[in-house]
Amino acid sequence: MAQAAQALDVNASQIQVEHDKKRRQFVIRLNGSHDRAVLLYEYVGKKTVDLQHTEVPDAYRGRGIAKHLAKAAMDFVVEEDLKAHLTCWYIQKYVKENPQPQYFEHIYQ
Repeated sequence: MAQAAQALDVNASQIQVEHDKKRRQFVIRLNGSHDRAVLLYEYVGKKTVDLQHTEVPDAYRGRGIAKHLAKAAMDFVVEEDLKAHLTCWYIQKYVKENPQPQYFEHIYQ
């Protein structure tokens, strides 16, 4: 039981987002690498990505973990000068709550 409590103590400064370009996903390893939060995307054109789905394990929800995935994905879109479809409702929410001009230039409306 003590280990479970420890595993849930996710400190924002410890959160590292990995970009797995081959699998087209952003990943945060939680509790060592036992649990993972992921954001999946797909290329739908040469310079267009569809940010499809964000998933955080139930035990880690409500801690701002998905926000780190969303930021990494949007920063990737901007850095690579891509256009993005925001299929994932969470990414739509993130962009609305973090209205960065550089994000809007890269989103299909």
